[in-house]
Amino acid sequence: MTDETTPTNPLLCDPETGTCEMPGSNTHHAIKGSVQPKTKPVKVIYFTDPICSSCWGIEPQLRKLNLEYGHNIEIEYHMGGLLPNWNYNSGGISKPSDVAHHWDEVSVYYDMPIDGDVWLEDPLNSSYPPSIAFKAAQLQDQEKAVLFLRIIREMVFLQKKNITKWEHLAKAAVAVGLDADQLKTDFEGQARAAFEKDLQMAREYGVRGFPILFFMDSAGHKELVYGSKPYAFYENAILKLLPQVTKNTYDKNWQSLFSAYHTLTAREFAELSGVQRSESDQVLDSLVSKGLLEKSVTKNGAIWKKVK
Repeated sequence: MTDETTPTNPLLCDPETGTCEMPGSNTHHAIKGSVQPKTKPVKVIYFTDPICSSCWGIEPQLRKLNLEYGHNIEIEYHMGGLLPNWNYNSGGISKPSDVAHHWDEVSVYYDMPIDGDVWLEDPLNSSYPPSIAFKAAQLQDQEKAVLFLRIIREMVFLQKKNITKWEHLAKAAVAVGLDADQLKTDFEGQARAAFEKDLQMAREYGVRGFPILFFMDSAGHKELVYGSKPYAFYENAILKLLPQVTKNTYDKNWQSLFSAYHTLTAREFAELSGVQRSESDQVLDSLVSKGLLEKSVTKNGAIWKKVK
C-alpha cells in the first residue's frame, strides 16, 4: 500500500492487497454516499475499470456471488478512471511497455489469464474510452452493459486488443446485442457526462483504488470490501447486512454454468462448480475432446466456451 508521498502507477497493481491504486492514493476509503437498494434488500456499489487487472481477478468471486445471492443483491457498476493518460512518470512506470511483465506476473497470482504483451504490441493510451463506452452501453441496457464489459475485458486481457479503438468496442457491442450505431452516438454525447458523474461519485465515496465494493441495505447499514479477496469476504458482507438470508442453490453441472456464463476460465469453473482447481483444466479439456466446448489458449492461461 502507499501513502500520500509515495509515487504510484495505477497499472502496477499490488497482488498482496489485491488493488490497483491511482496516483496520490492512500489507504483511507470513506463510505460517504448512501444509495439505498430499489428492488432487492442489498445494493452493491462496485467501482471498477475495464483495464484493472485486480478487477479481472475477482470475476470468479463476483460470478459466484451473483449465482448464490443474486436474488437478494443488485450490483451497480461504476467506472473509476484508472488511467487518464501517460502524462506522468511514477512507480517505475513511465511508458506502456513497462506494464507488460507486471501483467504477466499478476496473471499467475490471480490465476486468471492475462497476456501483458498488449502493452508491447498495441498499447492503450488511457482507460477512459472503454469506460465511456461502458456508460454508453448502460444507457441502452444495464444487463447487456455488464456483458459488454466482460467482452472488452477478455479482449484486452486475453486477446491483446487495444480496447480504446472503436472497431473493438463496436464488435463487443454487436456481440451482446447492443445497437453499435447508438453506442457510438452516446459515446460521443451523453455517455461522457455519465462517466464524469461516475468519477465525481468515486470522489464522494473516497475511492482511491479498484476493485472496491460498497454493500448497503435499506436501513443505511454499510459494509466495504476493498481489493481482490477470497469469496468469503464478499459473502460475509452480505451476511452482516442480511443475517437470515438463504443462499440460492444453483445447478453446478457444466451445461448450466456455461448457459449462465458464456465463457469461463479454469479458475472460474473451479469456483462455480466446486471442482478442485487442480482438476478443472482436465475436466474442461475433456469436454473439448468430446466436441462440447471450445478452448482459446493464451500466453498465461485459457478460456473455454460452449460450442454453438
